[in-house]
Amino acid sequence: MCGILAVFGCADNSQAKRARIIELSRRLRHRGPDWSGLHCFEDCYLAHQRLAIIDPTSGDQPLYNEDKTVVVTVNGEIYNHKELKEKLKGHQFRTGSDCEVIAHLYEEYGEEFVDMLDGMFSFVLLDTRTKTFIAARDAIGITPLYMGWGLDGSIWFASEMKALSDDCERFISFPPGHIYSSKQGELRRWYNPPWYTEIVPSGQYDPLVLRKAFEKAVTKRLMTDVPFGVLLSGGLDSSLVAAVASRHLADSDAYRQWGSQLHTFCVGLKGSPDLVAAREVADYLGTRHHEFHFTVQEGIDALEEVIYHIETFDVTTIRASTPMFLMSRKIKSLGVKMVLSGEGSDEIFGGYLYFHKAPNKKEFHEETCRKIKALHLYDCLRANKSTSAWGVEARVPFLDKEFINIAMSIDPDLKMVRRDLGRKEKWVLRNAFDDENEPYLPKHILYRQKEQFSDGVGYSWIDGLKEHAEKQVTDAMLTNANFVYPENPPTTKEAYLYRTIFEKFFPKNAARTTVPGGPSVACSTAKAVEWDAAWSKNMDPSGRAALGVHVAAYDEKPNAKIANAPTDSPQEIQVTIEKATAVV
Repeated sequence: MCGILAVFGCADNSQAKRARIIELSRRLRHRGPDWSGLHCFEDCYLAHQRLAIIDPTSGDQPLYNEDKTVVVTVNGEIYNHKELKEKLKGHQFRTGSDCEVIAHLYEEYGEEFVDMLDGMFSFVLLDTRTKTFIAARDAIGITPLYMGWGLDGSIWFASEMKALSDDCERFISFPPGHIYSSKQGELRRWYNPPWYTEIVPSGQYDPLVLRKAFEKAVTKRLMTDVPFGVLLSGGLDSSLVAAVASRHLADSDAYRQWGSQLHTFCVGLKGSPDLVAAREVADYLGTRHHEFHFTVQEGIDALEEVIYHIETFDVTTIRASTPMFLMSRKIKSLGVKMVLSGEGSDEIFGGYLYFHKAPNKKEFHEETCRKIKALHLYDCLRANKSTSAWGVEARVPFLDKEFINIAMSIDPDLKMVRRDLGRKEKWVLRNAFDDENEPYLPKHILYRQKEQFSDGVGYSWIDGLKEHAEKQVTDAMLTNANFVYPENPPTTKEAYLYRTIFEKFFPKNAARTTVPGGPSVACSTAKAVEWDAAWSKNMDPSGRAALGVHVAAYDEKPNAKIANAPTDSPQEIQVTIEKATAVV
């Protein structure tokens, strides 16, 4: 990941303003510690903090077309840049950067080129010939981007809101799949897939098509000129990413530079479910596995820094971001700069445990659509900013455009949990990789129940956060929360604590409005809470809140059951697995 900052229409274009832009861009240096760049043109500034992943020696930004009349600053990766260069035979490229193609595509195709890009990106482009500019964000919002307006009429764009919150009167999270054109003076969608309308699809399910699409999504993300690895929690999603990456590593550019053994990384409290499962998967795949431990107190000590970096007060995001933040620091200490991660699968396939209660396929599909549309506010935000805080880039193959289109075209009736048919959550994905001849994973890992990251690192992590908040926030403080924080007021002491920390760093009302709110259980949207009347009495984003569904609720002692423990016995779980593997 990199950090970008762009300002247009500044009333002041003095040396002092240039110094101010440099100062604000420096707030993003954690995202790109390798080099800094700045382009000034009249009242326009494009600044860049670079994390060098592709072409470390010559790919410094901003990037230009041949005569430097088109300037672009980019945060992200363009996986199909080689194919796109084939369409630009008449153009001369200055660098080996995958992002330089953006300047030339604009020159060739104008503003309509964005949908040609296959990757994760946020970019701002200035055309000095017409004194116009565009800004765009990738389809799902994997890379962050904010847009703001100054009192002097200036328009700002930045990878994180800490770079513009002081100088902008108002700012927003730039919507994914959109482009802003100064010519048009408005935001418009460039990404319009069939699933976005939420109309229920009726496509066929072909497990081999789904499997090949995911393998393609993983292999294209092995494009790197620096050391990399896979975040491996031992759950289905990260384990599949690791399994596919391990199989195809020998065919990638990464293999020629970094060898044949894949590195994997896991974090957790000692004895946590994820540590145990990840170690087993790593042994099965033969990866070079790195296991990191943290304590509840170490996590609590990091809370302020975590909230400063991830820029949200959402409870479940902070719970999961903290161990990821701590792990990323350890990963960077090993010299690794890029990791693959498993975000997005639960939104696409209805993997969260509350999906067990979906009343019909229409409600199921609409909820998956809502979840994908909100990813940029939750899991994408967490994965990107938790890793970028230490100069590490996270890539997410489940959020590949082509893969999403294939997965979201499947009749949702096949995605629904059907115990009578042996189908548990994400059955279509599990079945697609259930290969008896060349197994990708051990069977019990392939059919392991969903474990939310903030739970899987150790159940005492969430309990410890609640106990800490109980000591910091009084009953009176929570009683008056509606008056102190009238916009999106906190409803628990834990939420109140996070809100106070957030407000210390980002006190403007515009900052508050970038954070979503509303009731949720086990990471559901507010609409899905209606699926079970009992959920309104147990509002917590933890997967354990899906009472009667969660079957692996253990604390930091691996064999100790906790309250609201499994409703299925081990024998019943095994029968479910056997049924699932028998269904085609």
